[in-house]
Amino acid sequence: MSGSGEIEQDKSTEKPGAARTRGRPRSVEADTAILSATRALLAERGWADLTIAEVAARAGVAKTTLYRRWPGKADLVVDAMAELFSHLEVVDRGSMLQDALATVGQYVKLLQLPETQAALLALAAEADRDASLREKVRGQVMDPQRRLVYEAWERACARGEVEGETDVDLIFDMICGTLVHRILIKGEPVDEGYLTRLVSVLLSGLAQLRLNGGL
Repeated sequence: MSGSGEIEQDKSTEKPGAARTRGRPRSVEADTAILSATRALLAERGWADLTIAEVAARAGVAKTTLYRRWPGKADLVVDAMAELFSHLEVVDRGSMLQDALATVGQYVKLLQLPETQAALLALAAEADRDASLREKVRGQVMDPQRRLVYEAWERACARGEVEGETDVDLIFDMICGTLVHRILIKGEPVDEGYLTRLVSVLLSGLAQLRLNGGL
């Protein structure tokens, strides 16, 4: 494996001129095992010591299975994180405040996982040098989370708690930026008290901006 995280092809496993558009269909079970193994090894080894060989061994698949699916280590880790964050959902607790506390609380738990921290910090560094990787992180990991804010706002509108449109990007950036900075950069925990203060300040600020016609 090169220092950039690209996977070097094992030429002995490929026949010259073999077409790769045909062959066995992708196995959902194999993909799940590979992504789970990737996250587990990230937690145990960190980004620098994560190897494709170990991922394959832990998942119980051949290295060529990984070669066919992911062109490099960064692409594999993006998919592993995307699958993890795909379990986030807007929790219905009956009010905008309680929904936000429960939903953001899920996000906090994911950010506190060792594998999440290792992956996000490394991907941020790699994406700074690779525009295509940055787009993958944004499209597969960040944008689905951003849509949760829109869904939560629509639910609050349906209840009659708020009305009209809002700046979903601003709300998401405030939540994500604050929590990533506190957990990943400062290395400080987010307890129930901190989470309640964060959500309360956010909702109060949004309410004041809407009263002033600024949002």
